[in-house]
Parts: sequence; structure tokens; C-alpha cells
Amino acid sequence: MKKVGIIMGSDSDLPIIKKATDMLESLEIPFEVHVYSAHRTPVEARDFAVNAKKNGFGVLIAAAGMAAHLAGAIAANTTLPVIGIPCKSSNLDGMDALLSTVQMPTGIPVATVAINGGGNAALLAAQILALGDEKLAEKLDNKRVADAKIVLEKDAKISAEF
Repeated sequence: MKKVGIIMGSDSDLPIIKKATDMLESLEIPFEVHVYSAHRTPVEARDFAVNAKKNGFGVLIAAAGMAAHLAGAIAANTTLPVIGIPCKSSNLDGMDALLSTVQMPTGIPVATVAINGGGNAALLAAQILALGDEKLAEKLDNKRVADAKIVLEKDAKISAEF
């Protein structure tokens, strides 16, 4: 199975990345996590992206706040799918990061999840990998069923109460 590469712009993004790594672990998807900044370590970020395919990655996730150029910088240097996670900052509640992540020029796409959406980034990465992996596709189907069951159990509890 191909790995998921997770890059965060700062270690302050780790709580959001933890949501992604927990989801990937639950689906038994291999991954690596790195801290590279589009601005402070541009050479290392570029090298990671350029070599990602030959290093066994199938999807990349990039999380950054504020200017949030990391996902775009990664996507500019690979044709692997890149999923951006805009991270909330104290300045503009993550709207700056969301707009920076989602407003990519034609030719350099970045799939973008919600602000602080680490779990959904991992699920989207899993869905991409599952296109060529029936066992993973089955795990995702089973997760959907289990998630629905939890909601229906909550519905039954609330309905009984009222």
C-alpha cells in the first residue's frame, strides 16, 4: 500500500495532524509526518514533494495556518494528490489559511478540507488510495456503516427521552 505523507508548517499544527494520524492508524494506512515550512525551509519542502512518488507516497496532506502556502508549494512540486488543511490561527480564525489553501491557480490543484479538518483530510486520502485497494475500500465502507449506527443509537436515545 502507498503511504500518506503529512507535512505541517509548524509543530503548533500537531493537534490537527493528530486527528489525521489517528484516522490513518485506525484504517491501517502507513504514513510519515514531517515539519517543513513553505517559507522557512522551502528547499526541504520542495525536496520532499519532488521525491514523494519515488519514496512510496500515494497522497500528501499539508497543514498550515496564516499565509498557508505549504499545500500549494507542495502541489507545485508533485503530481500526487495534495490535500490542504487550513489551520486556525489567532488572527483571522483560519479564514486567511482557508482562502490561501483553496485559491490555487489552474494547473496546481489542492483539495481542501475544512479549517482544522485533519480527520477528513485523512479520510479523503484513504478514499483516494482505496481506488486501487479493495481491502481499504471495504474498511471505508465498514466505517461508514459503523458511523451511521452510532448516530442512529443516539437518535433512539434522544427520541426515547422526548
